[in-house]
Amino acid sequence: MTATLLQSYDARVETGTLRPDAAQRAALPLFEPILAYLNRPAPKSGGLRGLLGRSKPEPPPCLYLWGGVGRGKSMLMDLFVVHAGDVPKRRVHFHAFMQEIHSGLHAARARGVEDALVPVADKVAAEVRLLAFDEMQITDITDAMLVGRLFERLMAAGVAIVTTSNRVPDDLYKDGLNRALFVPFIEMIKARMVVHELQAETDYRQHRLAGAQVFFTPANAAARAEIARFWDELTGHDPGQPLRLQVKGRAVVVPAAHNGVGRASFWDLCGQPLGPGDYLAIAQALRVLILEDIPYLSASNYNEAKRFVTLIDALYEAQVRLIASAAAQPEQLYTEGAGAFEFERTASRLREMQGADWGAQ
Repeated sequence: MTATLLQSYDARVETGTLRPDAAQRAALPLFEPILAYLNRPAPKSGGLRGLLGRSKPEPPPCLYLWGGVGRGKSMLMDLFVVHAGDVPKRRVHFHAFMQEIHSGLHAARARGVEDALVPVADKVAAEVRLLAFDEMQITDITDAMLVGRLFERLMAAGVAIVTTSNRVPDDLYKDGLNRALFVPFIEMIKARMVVHELQAETDYRQHRLAGAQVFFTPANAAARAEIARFWDELTGHDPGQPLRLQVKGRAVVVPAAHNGVGRASFWDLCGQPLGPGDYLAIAQALRVLILEDIPYLSASNYNEAKRFVTLIDALYEAQVRLIASAAAQPEQLYTEGAGAFEFERTASRLREMQGADWGAQ
Protein backbone atom coordinates (compact mmCIF):
# COMPACT_ATOMS: atom_id res chain seq x y z
CA MET A 1 0.00 0.00 0.00
CA THR A 2 1.39 3.39 -1.02
CA ALA A 3 2.36 5.63 1.87
CA THR A 4 0.44 8.88 2.29
CA LEU A 5 2.14 12.25 2.10
CA LEU A 6 2.03 12.54 5.89
CA GLN A 7 3.56 9.08 6.28
CA SER A 8 6.35 9.88 3.83
CA TYR A 9 7.06 13.16 5.61
CA ASP A 10 7.11 11.49 9.03
CA ALA A 11 9.42 8.75 7.72
CA ARG A 12 11.90 11.38 6.57
CA VAL A 13 11.75 13.02 9.98
CA GLU A 14 12.39 9.68 11.69
CA THR A 15 15.47 9.01 9.56
CA GLY A 16 16.81 12.52 10.15
CA THR A 17 16.46 13.56 6.51
CA LEU A 18 14.07 16.31 7.60
CA ARG A 19 13.73 18.32 10.78
CA PRO A 20 10.23 18.14 12.29
CA ASP A 21 8.24 21.28 11.48
CA ALA A 22 4.61 21.66 12.52
CA ALA A 23 3.80 24.22 9.82
CA GLN A 24 5.16 22.00 7.06
CA ARG A 25 3.27 18.98 8.35
CA ALA A 26 0.04 21.00 8.65
CA ALA A 27 0.31 22.04 4.98
CA LEU A 28 0.46 18.48 3.62
CA PRO A 29 -3.33 17.81 3.70
CA LEU A 30 -3.75 20.68 1.21
CA PHE A 31 -2.20 18.45 -1.44
CA GLU A 32 -4.57 15.53 -0.87
CA PRO A 33 -7.54 16.85 -2.93
CA ILE A 34 -5.15 17.34 -5.85
CA LEU A 35 -3.82 13.79 -5.52
CA ALA A 36 -7.39 12.47 -5.39
CA TYR A 37 -8.24 14.41 -8.55
CA LEU A 38 -5.16 13.12 -10.36
CA ASN A 39 -5.92 9.55 -9.34
CA ARG A 40 -9.27 9.68 -11.13
CA PRO A 41 -9.31 8.85 -14.87
CA ALA A 42 -8.62 11.81 -17.09
CA PRO A 43 -11.80 13.08 -18.79
CA LYS A 44 -12.16 12.25 -22.47
CA SER A 45 -12.86 15.12 -24.81
CA GLY A 46 -13.91 15.41 -28.41
CA GLY A 47 -16.47 13.43 -30.39
CA LEU A 48 -20.23 13.84 -30.07
CA ARG A 49 -20.02 14.38 -26.30
CA GLY A 50 -17.63 17.25 -26.89
CA LEU A 51 -19.91 18.78 -29.49
CA LEU A 52 -22.84 18.54 -27.11
CA GLY A 53 -20.79 20.20 -24.39
CA ARG A 54 -21.17 17.32 -21.94
CA SER A 55 -17.46 16.50 -21.59
CA LYS A 56 -16.28 19.66 -19.92
CA PRO A 57 -13.39 18.70 -17.63
CA GLU A 58 -13.89 18.72 -13.90
CA PRO A 59 -12.46 21.95 -12.40
CA PRO A 60 -9.05 20.94 -11.06
CA PRO A 61 -8.08 21.73 -7.46
CA CYS A 62 -5.05 24.03 -7.41
CA LEU A 63 -2.70 25.31 -4.72
CA TYR A 64 -0.69 28.51 -4.25
CA LEU A 65 1.83 27.95 -1.45
CA TRP A 66 3.71 31.04 -0.36
CA GLY A 67 6.07 32.09 2.39
CA GLY A 68 9.58 33.29 3.16
CA VAL A 69 12.69 31.93 1.50
CA GLY A 70 13.91 28.59 2.87
CA ARG A 71 10.72 27.57 4.68
CA GLY A 72 10.40 24.25 2.84
CA LYS A 73 7.87 25.12 0.11
CA SER A 74 9.85 23.48 -2.68
CA MET A 75 10.58 20.43 -0.55
CA LEU A 76 6.86 19.89 0.13
CA MET A 77 6.04 20.34 -3.54
CA ASP A 78 8.73 17.82 -4.53
CA LEU A 79 7.30 15.32 -2.06
CA PHE A 80 3.86 15.86 -3.57
CA VAL A 81 5.12 15.47 -7.16
CA VAL A 82 6.70 12.12 -6.25
CA HIS A 83 3.37 10.96 -4.82
CA ALA A 84 1.59 11.93 -8.04
CA GLY A 85 3.21 8.82 -9.51
CA ASP A 86 2.86 8.18 -13.23
CA VAL A 87 0.39 10.99 -13.86
CA PRO A 88 1.63 13.11 -16.80
CA LYS A 89 3.25 16.02 -15.02
CA ARG A 90 5.96 18.65 -15.06
CA ARG A 91 7.86 20.18 -12.18
CA VAL A 92 9.59 23.29 -13.49
CA HIS A 93 10.91 26.67 -12.38
CA PHE A 94 8.23 29.23 -13.20
CA HIS A 95 10.60 31.61 -14.98
CA ALA A 96 11.95 28.82 -17.21
CA PHE A 97 8.41 27.69 -18.06
CA MET A 98 7.38 31.18 -19.10
CA GLN A 99 10.40 31.39 -21.38
CA GLU A 100 9.21 28.17 -23.05
CA ILE A 101 5.78 29.72 -23.48
CA HIS A 102 7.28 32.82 -25.12
CA SER A 103 9.28 30.63 -27.51
CA GLY A 104 6.09 28.74 -28.43
CA LEU A 105 4.23 32.00 -29.02
CA HIS A 106 7.02 33.23 -31.31
CA ALA A 107 6.84 30.02 -33.35
CA ALA A 108 3.03 30.15 -33.57
CA ARG A 109 3.08 33.76 -34.75
CA ALA A 110 5.67 32.85 -37.36
CA ARG A 111 3.14 30.32 -38.71
CA GLY A 112 0.54 33.06 -38.96
CA VAL A 113 -1.62 31.92 -36.02
CA GLU A 114 -3.95 34.78 -35.06
CA ASP A 115 -4.23 33.92 -31.35
CA ALA A 116 -0.88 32.31 -30.66
CA LEU A 117 -1.67 31.47 -27.03
CA VAL A 118 -4.35 28.95 -27.97
CA PRO A 119 -2.13 26.29 -29.60
CA VAL A 120 0.67 26.86 -27.08
CA ALA A 121 -1.58 26.41 -24.03
CA ASP A 122 -3.45 23.51 -25.64
CA LYS A 123 -0.16 21.72 -26.35
CA VAL A 124 0.78 21.98 -22.66
CA ALA A 125 -2.67 20.78 -21.60
CA ALA A 126 -2.41 17.79 -23.95
CA GLU A 127 0.89 16.75 -22.41
CA VAL A 128 0.26 17.08 -18.66
CA ARG A 129 -2.45 16.85 -16.01
CA LEU A 130 -0.26 18.49 -13.36
CA LEU A 131 1.98 21.54 -13.52
CA ALA A 132 4.14 22.18 -10.46
CA PHE A 133 5.80 25.60 -10.59
CA ASP A 134 8.62 26.61 -8.29
CA GLU A 135 9.24 30.24 -7.30
CA MET A 136 6.43 32.01 -9.11
CA GLN A 137 7.21 35.66 -9.53
CA ILE A 138 6.13 38.23 -12.10
CA THR A 139 8.68 40.91 -12.95
CA ASP A 140 8.13 41.33 -16.69
CA ILE A 141 5.27 43.19 -18.36
CA THR A 142 4.97 40.56 -21.11
CA ASP A 143 4.55 37.79 -18.50
CA ALA A 144 2.05 39.92 -16.59
CA MET A 145 -0.12 40.36 -19.68
CA LEU A 146 0.07 36.67 -20.59
CA VAL A 147 -0.13 34.58 -17.45
CA GLY A 148 -3.80 35.18 -16.65
CA ARG A 149 -5.10 33.84 -19.97
CA LEU A 150 -2.58 31.00 -19.82
CA PHE A 151 -3.67 29.79 -16.38
CA GLU A 152 -7.34 30.19 -17.27
CA ARG A 153 -7.01 28.03 -20.39
CA LEU A 154 -4.93 25.37 -18.62
CA MET A 155 -7.40 25.11 -15.74
CA ALA A 156 -10.32 24.97 -18.17
CA ALA A 157 -8.59 22.01 -19.82
CA GLY A 158 -8.40 20.22 -16.47
CA VAL A 159 -4.73 20.85 -15.64
CA ALA A 160 -4.07 21.02 -11.89
CA ILE A 161 -1.59 23.74 -10.96
CA VAL A 162 0.55 23.88 -7.83
CA THR A 163 2.93 26.78 -7.38
CA THR A 164 5.26 28.09 -4.72
CA SER A 165 6.08 31.75 -4.29
CA ASN A 166 7.83 34.09 -1.90
CA ARG A 167 4.97 36.57 -2.29
CA VAL A 168 1.34 36.67 -1.23
CA PRO A 169 -0.81 36.92 -4.40
CA ASP A 170 -1.66 40.58 -3.77
CA ASP A 171 2.05 41.44 -3.94
CA LEU A 172 2.69 39.78 -7.31
CA TYR A 173 3.97 42.25 -9.89
CA LYS A 174 3.89 44.91 -7.18
CA ASP A 175 4.49 48.41 -8.60
CA GLY A 176 4.75 46.90 -12.09
CA LEU A 177 3.92 48.75 -15.28
CA ASN A 178 0.16 48.77 -16.00
CA ARG A 179 -0.42 46.64 -12.90
CA ALA A 180 -4.16 47.35 -12.99
CA LEU A 181 -4.37 45.04 -16.00
CA PHE A 182 -2.78 42.28 -13.91
CA VAL A 183 -5.17 42.53 -10.95
CA PRO A 184 -7.84 40.24 -12.49
CA PHE A 185 -5.27 37.43 -12.48
CA ILE A 186 -4.65 37.98 -8.77
CA GLU A 187 -8.37 37.72 -8.17
CA MET A 188 -8.47 34.51 -10.23
CA ILE A 189 -5.69 33.01 -8.07
CA LYS A 190 -7.66 33.78 -4.93
CA ALA A 191 -10.89 32.42 -6.42
CA ARG A 192 -9.57 29.29 -8.15
CA MET A 193 -6.59 28.24 -6.03
CA VAL A 194 -6.20 27.43 -2.35
CA VAL A 195 -3.84 30.13 -1.07
CA HIS A 196 -1.80 29.07 1.95
CA GLU A 197 1.05 30.78 3.78
CA LEU A 198 3.73 28.39 4.98
CA GLN A 199 4.79 29.96 8.27
CA ALA A 200 7.51 27.42 9.01
CA GLU A 201 9.45 27.77 12.22
CA THR A 202 12.87 27.98 10.59
CA ASP A 203 14.49 29.33 7.44
CA TYR A 204 16.12 26.01 6.61
CA ARG A 205 18.23 27.31 3.76
CA GLN A 206 19.59 30.09 5.94
CA HIS A 207 20.00 27.63 8.80
CA ARG A 208 22.25 25.45 6.65
CA LEU A 209 24.35 28.46 5.64
CA ALA A 210 24.37 30.49 8.86
CA GLY A 211 27.88 30.63 10.26
CA ALA A 212 29.22 28.26 7.60
CA GLN A 213 32.25 28.99 5.48
CA VAL A 214 30.94 29.92 2.03
CA PHE A 215 34.08 31.26 0.31
CA PHE A 216 36.77 28.67 -0.37
CA THR A 217 40.34 29.34 -1.44
CA PRO A 218 42.30 28.10 -3.22
CA ALA A 219 39.93 26.50 -5.72
CA ASN A 220 41.37 23.02 -5.28
CA ALA A 221 40.01 19.51 -4.69
CA ALA A 222 39.10 20.33 -1.08
CA ALA A 223 37.11 23.37 -2.23
CA ARG A 224 35.34 21.29 -4.87
CA ALA A 225 34.37 18.75 -2.23
CA GLU A 226 32.90 21.47 0.01
CA ILE A 227 31.02 22.97 -2.93
CA ALA A 228 29.59 19.55 -3.79
CA ARG A 229 28.50 19.08 -0.19
CA PHE A 230 26.66 22.41 -0.20
CA TRP A 231 24.94 21.55 -3.48
CA ASP A 232 23.75 18.19 -2.15
CA GLU A 233 22.45 19.70 1.10
CA LEU A 234 20.61 22.55 -0.60
CA THR A 235 19.10 20.50 -3.42
CA GLY A 236 18.51 17.15 -1.70
CA HIS A 237 21.12 15.48 -3.93
CA ASP A 238 19.24 16.49 -7.07
CA PRO A 239 21.56 16.75 -10.10
CA GLY A 240 19.75 19.88 -11.26
CA GLN A 241 18.76 21.00 -14.73
CA PRO A 242 20.05 23.86 -16.88
CA LEU A 243 18.16 27.06 -16.20
CA ARG A 244 17.67 28.95 -19.48
CA LEU A 245 16.61 32.56 -19.17
CA GLN A 246 15.57 34.57 -22.20
CA VAL A 247 16.80 38.15 -21.96
CA LYS A 248 16.03 40.40 -24.93
CA GLY A 249 15.88 37.44 -27.25
CA ARG A 250 19.12 35.85 -26.03
CA ALA A 251 19.53 32.76 -23.91
CA VAL A 252 21.37 33.10 -20.59
CA VAL A 253 22.15 29.68 -19.15
CA VAL A 254 22.95 28.64 -15.59
CA PRO A 255 24.31 25.09 -16.13
CA ALA A 256 22.61 23.53 -13.10
CA ALA A 257 19.70 24.75 -10.98
CA HIS A 258 17.17 23.29 -8.55
CA ASN A 259 14.79 24.86 -6.02
CA GLY A 260 16.20 28.34 -6.52
CA VAL A 261 19.81 27.18 -6.14
CA GLY A 262 22.09 27.64 -9.16
CA ARG A 263 25.57 26.31 -9.89
CA ALA A 264 28.03 27.64 -12.48
CA SER A 265 31.69 28.32 -13.03
CA PHE A 266 33.20 31.78 -13.31
CA TRP A 267 33.70 31.18 -17.03
CA ASP A 268 30.11 30.08 -17.53
CA LEU A 269 28.83 33.46 -16.39
CA CYS A 270 31.73 35.88 -16.83
CA GLY A 271 33.49 34.37 -19.82
CA GLN A 272 30.42 35.03 -21.96
CA PRO A 273 29.35 38.41 -23.41
CA LEU A 274 26.71 39.05 -20.76
CA GLY A 275 25.57 42.40 -19.40
CA PRO A 276 23.69 43.95 -16.48
CA GLY A 277 20.28 42.79 -17.70
CA ASP A 278 21.49 39.21 -17.93
CA TYR A 279 22.90 39.22 -14.42
CA LEU A 280 19.75 40.87 -13.09
CA ALA A 281 17.69 38.03 -14.60
CA ILE A 282 19.95 35.48 -12.89
CA ALA A 283 19.65 37.30 -9.55
CA GLN A 284 15.85 37.38 -9.88
CA ALA A 285 15.65 33.68 -10.70
CA LEU A 286 17.92 32.37 -7.91
CA ARG A 287 18.15 32.69 -4.15
CA VAL A 288 21.54 30.95 -3.88
CA LEU A 289 24.33 30.93 -6.47
CA ILE A 290 27.28 28.56 -6.26
CA LEU A 291 30.07 30.08 -8.34
CA GLU A 292 33.21 28.02 -8.86
CA ASP A 293 36.79 28.71 -9.93
CA ILE A 294 37.04 32.50 -9.72
CA PRO A 295 40.56 33.19 -11.06
CA TYR A 296 43.04 35.94 -10.31
CA LEU A 297 41.88 39.08 -12.09
CA SER A 298 44.09 41.49 -14.01
CA ALA A 299 44.49 43.36 -17.29
CA SER A 300 44.76 40.01 -19.05
CA ASN A 301 41.14 39.15 -18.28
CA TYR A 302 39.85 42.70 -17.86
CA ASN A 303 36.52 42.12 -19.66
CA GLU A 304 35.78 39.02 -17.60
CA ALA A 305 36.67 40.95 -14.44
CA LYS A 306 34.26 43.75 -15.36
CA ARG A 307 31.49 41.21 -15.88
CA PHE A 308 32.29 39.63 -12.53
CA VAL A 309 31.94 43.02 -10.83
CA THR A 310 28.54 43.49 -12.51
CA LEU A 311 27.43 40.00 -11.49
CA ILE A 312 28.37 40.57 -7.85
CA ASP A 313 26.54 43.90 -7.85
CA ALA A 314 23.37 42.20 -9.13
CA LEU A 315 23.62 39.41 -6.54
CA TYR A 316 24.33 41.89 -3.76
CA GLU A 317 21.37 44.13 -4.56
CA ALA A 318 19.02 41.14 -4.82
CA GLN A 319 20.32 39.64 -1.54
CA VAL A 320 21.25 36.38 -3.29
CA ARG A 321 23.36 34.06 -1.14
CA LEU A 322 26.77 33.37 -2.74
CA ILE A 323 28.88 30.26 -2.23
CA ALA A 324 32.17 30.46 -4.13
CA SER A 325 35.60 29.01 -4.73
CA ALA A 326 38.40 31.31 -5.83
CA ALA A 327 42.11 31.54 -6.44
CA ALA A 328 42.48 33.86 -3.43
CA GLN A 329 40.57 35.78 -0.79
CA PRO A 330 38.53 38.73 -2.17
CA GLU A 331 41.14 41.36 -1.28
CA GLN A 332 43.88 39.45 -3.14
CA LEU A 333 41.95 38.60 -6.29
CA TYR A 334 42.65 41.84 -8.15
CA THR A 335 45.66 43.71 -6.83
CA GLU A 336 47.18 45.54 -9.78
CA GLY A 337 46.39 46.92 -13.19
CA ALA A 338 43.42 48.81 -14.63
CA GLY A 339 40.34 48.21 -12.54
CA ALA A 340 42.17 47.15 -9.35
CA PHE A 341 41.11 50.26 -7.43
CA GLU A 342 37.47 49.93 -8.46
CA PHE A 343 37.54 46.25 -7.42
CA GLU A 344 38.02 47.24 -3.78
CA ARG A 345 34.27 47.88 -3.58
CA THR A 346 33.54 44.42 -5.02
CA ALA A 347 35.97 42.82 -2.57
CA SER A 348 34.17 44.55 0.27
CA ARG A 349 30.83 43.24 -0.97
CA LEU A 350 32.23 39.72 -1.33
CA ARG A 351 33.43 39.90 2.26
CA GLU A 352 30.04 41.19 3.47
CA MET A 353 28.23 38.44 1.57
CA GLN A 354 30.11 35.87 3.63
CA GLY A 355 28.37 37.10 6.78
CA ALA A 356 26.35 34.60 8.81
CA ASP A 357 23.10 36.56 8.36
CA TRP A 358 23.60 37.60 4.73
CA GLY A 359 20.39 37.07 2.75
CA ALA A 360 18.29 36.67 5.91
CA GLN A 361 16.37 39.83 4.99
